[in-house]
Amino acid sequence: MWDSVGKKGGRKICDELLVTMSTGTDVSLSSYDEDQGSKLIRKAREAPFVPIGMAGFAAIVAYGLYKLKSRGNTKMSVHLIHMRVAAQGFVVGAMTLGMGYSMYKEFWAKPKP
Repeated sequence: MWDSVGKKGGRKICDELLVTMSTGTDVSLSSYDEDQGSKLIRKAREAPFVPIGMAGFAAIVAYGLYKLKSRGNTKMSVHLIHMRVAAQGFVVGAMTLGMGYSMYKEFWAKPKP
């Protein structure tokens, strides 16, 4: 049985067979048909604060590296800790805003039936 699946269609048919066998329903794996760019755009539309958090993290890290030369007499370890805390704070803030936004959409902005 496995030899015939492997010879007929390769990994995709084998994965579909395993998903069908494990769940008991016919599930198509359309994520294999989607390229990385369209998947990133789709995920960004579903959760818009994730790319905002990633961009903020990258911006804070870039700013920290830029300011690394002109940190004065501050120790390198203290400077790096401050940049890490700022970057993590931005990401946690973006995640919190994203959760609040999704809760608002789900519970308050939903039209009453």
